[in-house]
Amino acid sequence: MTSDIVVTDRLTKRYGEHAAVDAVSLTVRAGEVYGFLGPNGAGKTTTLRMLTGLVRPTSGTATLFGCAPGDGAVAARTGVLIEGPGFFPYLSGRDNLRVLSRCRRLQDDAVESALHRVGLRHRGHDRFRTYSLGMKQRLGVAAALLGEPDLLILDEPTNGLDPAGMAEMRELIVELADSGHSVMLSSHMLSEVQEICDRVGVISRGELIAQSTVAELRGGTSLLVRADPRERAAAVLAELLGRDVVDTVGDALAVAVSPELAPKVARVLVDAGIDLYELSRRERSLEDVFFAMTSDSNPGDRTASNEPRRMS
Repeated sequence: MTSDIVVTDRLTKRYGEHAAVDAVSLTVRAGEVYGFLGPNGAGKTTTLRMLTGLVRPTSGTATLFGCAPGDGAVAARTGVLIEGPGFFPYLSGRDNLRVLSRCRRLQDDAVESALHRVGLRHRGHDRFRTYSLGMKQRLGVAAALLGEPDLLILDEPTNGLDPAGMAEMRELIVELADSGHSVMLSSHMLSEVQEICDRVGVISRGELIAQSTVAELRGGTSLLVRADPRERAAAVLAELLGRDVVDTVGDALAVAVSPELAPKVARVLVDAGIDLYELSRRERSLEDVFFAMTSDSNPGDRTASNEPRRMS
């Protein structure tokens, strides 16, 4: 049975009348990569700061490994990178990590291992102030990796990285999960989240509006049909398959049926004298789902649950 190592129950943070985080209940399971998604200002970083004991919640609770955030036992098992990494600018990257490792009573070989894993070993002797934004971000991830923590909480870990660096960070996160670590990360790179995360939570205006696997959020595969006349094609397919599975998407039709029915769909349209220009598989990306869930909707109409919100 999979255990939950991070659990929040109606976790809330208010600043005056403004609810930055509003009754968020989420879980992160052992050994998974959990993507925490939301627009700017949605409450992602505030939630992560509450999980690490940096911000005190107004109400609700959070536990990590069964203990309260900030507990010494939790800190020993958790690596954190939230917002921009802070280091001594006049020290080298290696010496900055040595300061941190000695505070945690770790050996210097932990520093070399962390530098190697983020691709900075050959630049470890350079002063931090000479690092690019991407290198600073890598060093922040290296600091989070010190001591081989069971849980990593990473806020935008690919920020400032070039495409090659992003690919390397993806590989590192997958490697960490494969070796038994749990990773909770926030990211604006939805294509990356889709590729590496097991489950995601979506927060908007402080409320958790969905929590599910990536596959469940994206929904099943459907068919994309471009035909002329489109209205006649929609009527024919609705009669064949049911009105609830045919929807208009731009100048085409989205048909929510298995791709195995593609030959049958093609035959019925051609037999009806309809010109068929395209018949292809249609899969919604996580980005499509994210924008559909977070744009132009009333937060009061949203309900957080373990099931994805149904969208047309």
